[in-house]
Amino acid sequence: MVIIERIKILSQLGDYLKNIEDEYLFAVMKQTEFHNAWFTLENQKSALLSIVENFLQEDKLQLWAKKYTLQEPIVQKTIGLVFAGNIPLVGFQDWLCVFVAGHKAQIKLSEKDRFMFPHLLKIMSQWNVEILEYIDIQLIMKKFDAVIATGSNNTARYFEAYFGKYPNIIRKNRNSVAVLMGNESKKDLLLLGNDIFKYFGLGCRNVSKLYIPKNYDFQFLLETLHEFKSIVLHSKYKNNFDYNYALYILNKTKFQANGCLLMTESASLQSRIANLHYEFYEDVDALGDHLADIKDSIQCVVSKSQIKNINTIYFGQTQQPSLSDYADGVDVMNFLRNL
Repeated sequence: MVIIERIKILSQLGDYLKNIEDEYLFAVMKQTEFHNAWFTLENQKSALLSIVENFLQEDKLQLWAKKYTLQEPIVQKTIGLVFAGNIPLVGFQDWLCVFVAGHKAQIKLSEKDRFMFPHLLKIMSQWNVEILEYIDIQLIMKKFDAVIATGSNNTARYFEAYFGKYPNIIRKNRNSVAVLMGNESKKDLLLLGNDIFKYFGLGCRNVSKLYIPKNYDFQFLLETLHEFKSIVLHSKYKNNFDYNYALYILNKTKFQANGCLLMTESASLQSRIANLHYEFYEDVDALGDHLADIKDSIQCVVSKSQIKNINTIYFGQTQQPSLSDYADGVDVMNFLRNL
């Protein structure tokens, strides 16, 4: 397969996934939900439709690939991909890059998300059997030339020990933050709610912390975010909410609550499920300097305003990355091109 054919089959996959109610696709989603209750049908559909819109449009793929002036590799290399399992198909973009670059992906799936990608591989192989020359799903990775692995700070240490001698991209924990100015509309805050609650807040692109001005009025924010109250109908989320609520009461921790979200003041970027941290700021330029200093721990910064030294995205856009929005800001296509 040449690059034109590979882009064509990706576009064909996009057309297939648009039919989200396809009986076989639906069965795989039900199977996934049965084995991992965090991956609800709603969240899986949302992830698939986001992939279709942002990654599998033929015109977007052509423009994106053209920027790299790609040549077919003289020798096809095997790239080990370790998929995380925090949100549905979270490793899809890494695989797409390897495929478009013409290399072979040796994939270690997460136990939390082990059904959907093999289904997509089966569908694509029915259209063109040559796809099997580009994908190899393994329980144990072996005989590879480079590695792209995503995990926590803890697993990253093991990745570095196992894969350090190979060319690699090893990703650690990152979190996303939002900077509020105090003049946000209800529409703005509802969009922010999507950044917070989508996928139960389990993704690195989910907002886990707010930076808010002094004397901020929490009431409007809490009332607006209460629109997402149906999230507590999910048993796992509700269990986390109840546990943390009880913990704050027992420890006499100051917190804000609205029935579906707990908010506590903390310097930490990472918050627990059903929790959102916040921190006050006095000068937005000084805040920009601070965020620049800790940029290696941040995936996205959400705000309606420009912030010194920081690239921001608007509310509601965190879970809609484009082909060029690489995790941790590391250009995967350049990495592959330079192997």
